[in-house]
Amino acid sequence: MDSAKVLVAFASKMGSTEGIADEVVGRLRAAGLDVDRERVEDVRAVTPYCAVVLGSAVYLDRWRQEAITFLRRFDPELAERRVWLFQSGPLDDSAERKDIPLPKRVRAHADRIHVQGHATFGGRLDPEHTEGYVAKRMVQHGLGKDFRDFGHIRAWADAIATELGACAPVA
Repeated sequence: MDSAKVLVAFASKMGSTEGIADEVVGRLRAAGLDVDRERVEDVRAVTPYCAVVLGSAVYLDRWRQEAITFLRRFDPELAERRVWLFQSGPLDDSAERKDIPLPKRVRAHADRIHVQGHATFGGRLDPEHTEGYVAKRMVQHGLGKDFRDFGHIRAWADAIATELGACAPVA
């Protein structure tokens, strides 16, 4: 395990969660950490990392299947690392007003691997790139905008960077 390497992995359908992951990567790198950025389906191993930040889009209280597969696949190794989780998706300001719990399936993994923390960020629905009936209806009802709070995202990432100052593995 490289004592200073961090993985930021994400599962994103329309780019909103990917944008959050990119912001987290930028903040961690600005703090002097060596960070790799990968889509969850492209990650072959977590053993080179002392810490993992994992994010997924959430729809109807469900993480994307590829993120669940990542958790299941790397569960034993993640339990030996410092792990933070984030989810994005609410198309309103609810992520800023209240704590939104992780979905039940994700919570079970989070408890088992002893995550350091988790956050929920608002999502984004780009009115120019909607796929399917439901997304089009959501845009018609005024939800076609960006609800991500980048100040909140930066503060969360900065707190992780502070905690990872020494990036020591979990005992």
